[in-house]
Parts: sequence; C-alpha cells; structure tokens
Amino acid sequence: MSKRRIFLVRHGETDWNLAGRLQGSHDIPLNDLGREQAAQTARVIERLSGDPLPLGYVASPLGRAAQTMAILRSELGLPPDSFRRDDRLKEVSFGRWEGSTWPDLRRRDPVSVAARDADPWNYVPPGGESYAMLMARVLAAIADIAQDTVVVTHGGVVRVLLHALAGMPEAQATEQPVRQGAVYLVENGAFEMAMA
Repeated sequence: MSKRRIFLVRHGETDWNLAGRLQGSHDIPLNDLGREQAAQTARVIERLSGDPLPLGYVASPLGRAAQTMAILRSELGLPPDSFRRDDRLKEVSFGRWEGSTWPDLRRRDPVSVAARDADPWNYVPPGGESYAMLMARVLAAIADIAQDTVVVTHGGVVRVLLHALAGMPEAQATEQPVRQGAVYLVENGAFEMAMA
C-alpha cells in the first residue's frame, strides 16, 4: 500500500437506519439528522487533513452516500457535485433480507441467521453477498486511489476496509460499530476514529 491517507465516512442517518432495517443496495435518502451528520464530517475532515482542497473525493453512487458527500463538500466550500462515484463502493448486498430488521429475520429465518452468526465474514444471505465478496470489489476500488482521499460509503464497506487496510481481525470487523457523523482515518496500517 502506498502512503496515502483514506478518510472513510459512513453516510449520514436514514429513516431505515433509525428503524434498524437492512438497507444494502436499497436507495434510501438521508433524514434530517443524517444531513446534520454529513455537515459535521466536513469539520472533522478539515481538522484531520489540514487542507481539504487537494484531497480526492469518491463516493458510493447510492443516494445516501452521494448526498452525504455533496453536503460535506458544500460545507468545505467545494462544488457539491464535483466528486467521483464508484459502484464498487456500494453497501454489501443483503439480498432478500433487505428491508427487514434483525429481530424480524431471527423470527422468520432462524436457521439462516444462526448460520450467519456462526461465520459472519463468509456467510452469503439469500440473493446477497458475503463480507469476503464485498472486500474483493472494495479493494479493487481502493487500488485505483493514488492520493489522500475522502471516501463516503457504507458501514459494511468501512468494516472490510478496517480489516484489509488496518489489520482488524475479520470477526471483530463484522461486529465493529461504524458511527455516522464520524471519520475513520486509515493511514500506515492503522486507523483512528474522529468526530466533531
């Protein structure tokens, strides 16, 4: 890995986050708190980077991530829509589980959920993808980044990058809470989490 810094930002809150629903590839917009969190991350980026102007900016094309990036850039005084979108940074797909909550799934499909609990890194939900599958596509996207870059993406993507770039064990990464309104700065094989 080159010596670049990656500023990982999970999108701001959505109503589905609030309800505990698995979003995956569903395109759910930010709610009011989510928009505030997006603005807060701009202040953290500014503080951590020293100068946000020369940074690269790339986001998942899903609305909640792209909207977070546009707000963040606007708060930094940058053109809101002048950033790259990369499909490979989309959230892990939960397939047919999307839209459900974990309590719903534990009642409706306890055998599958138990299989996932036993091996959350490699388990593939019905019609979805595993964290291992997600990591392959996300690392391909990160390999295309040559400079210090702000990456606005999703909780699952942040988890696999903390594993791949900062050495977090798989079992820990799958359970790692990824906060909205926070920035995860990955540099030199380690990370720090910062908030406004």
